[in-house]
Amino acid sequence: MGVQQTEMGKVYFVGAGPGDPELITVRGQRLLMEAGLVLYAGSLVNPALLGCVREGVPYHDTAPLTLEETMALVRQGVAAGQTVVRLHTGDPALYGAIQEQIDCLEQEGIPWEIVPGVSSFLAAAALLGRELTVPGGSQTVILTRQGGRTPVPEAESLRELGSHRSTTCLFLSASLLPQAVADLLLHFPPETPAAIVERASWPDQRVIRATLAELPERAREAGITRTALVFVGAFLAASGQRSLLYDPFFSHGYRNGEAPAGGPDKDQGRP
Repeated sequence: MGVQQTEMGKVYFVGAGPGDPELITVRGQRLLMEAGLVLYAGSLVNPALLGCVREGVPYHDTAPLTLEETMALVRQGVAAGQTVVRLHTGDPALYGAIQEQIDCLEQEGIPWEIVPGVSSFLAAAALLGRELTVPGGSQTVILTRQGGRTPVPEAESLRELGSHRSTTCLFLSASLLPQAVADLLLHFPPETPAAIVERASWPDQRVIRATLAELPERAREAGITRTALVFVGAFLAASGQRSLLYDPFFSHGYRNGEAPAGGPDKDQGRP
C-alpha cells in the first residue's frame, strides 16, 4: 500500500485591524481559530489576538525574521496540510509587504487568499470624529508617506501631491514630520488644520491637533516619533455642505425630490 499524500494547505493573509482586537473581521477571527500555524507581525499586531489561536498551535513573531525565514515556515505549514494565517496589521493591501510573499507562493504553486481588515487610517478618522470626504469640500483622499530610507517616486513626493490640497494621510512618516510638513507647505497654507494620531484604537491612543505649521513642534513636545498617522486638510475643521443624497429636493433612483416651495426660482443657490 502506497504512502498517502498530505493535501496541500493554504495561506491566508489576514488583516488584523488597527490594534483593538475587536476590530478584526469575523472571518479573520474564524481563520485564526481554525489555523494550524500563525505567523504575525509582532511589532504592530496586538498580541491579544493570539488568544483566538487553539491551544498547541504554533505561532511565530516575524518581526525579527527575513522574508526567506518567514517563507520557510510557511512552506512547512503548507506541506503539512495546515491552514496558515499570515497576520498583518491593519489591512494587508496598505504597506503590508505582502506582494513579495505572494510572488513566492505563486512561483511554488501554493494557494493563497487575502482577507481584508480595518486600516489604521479608518480607525484614526473615527477617533478624530471626521469624515475624510466632505460634501462641497475635498472628494479625494491621498494615502502616502514621506520618502526616507525607503524612497518614493518623485511624481508621488509630497512636493507634487500637495498641489492637489486634498485630504492627505501620511503613513510611516512621524519620524520625518519636519521634512513632510516643509514639503506640504509649498502648497498648503500654514494655518491648514492638521493632526497626528498615535496608536489609533489602542488603549493608549493619542491625538495632537494643530495647524500644519505647528504640527512638527507639537509632535516633538509630545514625544511622538512612530506608530502614528498624520492628517492634513480642511476636512478637520470644515462642516461642508449638506449631502445631496438626503436632500429633500434631490431626486435619485430611490426617491423623487420635492418641488421647492415658491417655484423653481425659490432655491437657485442649491447645487
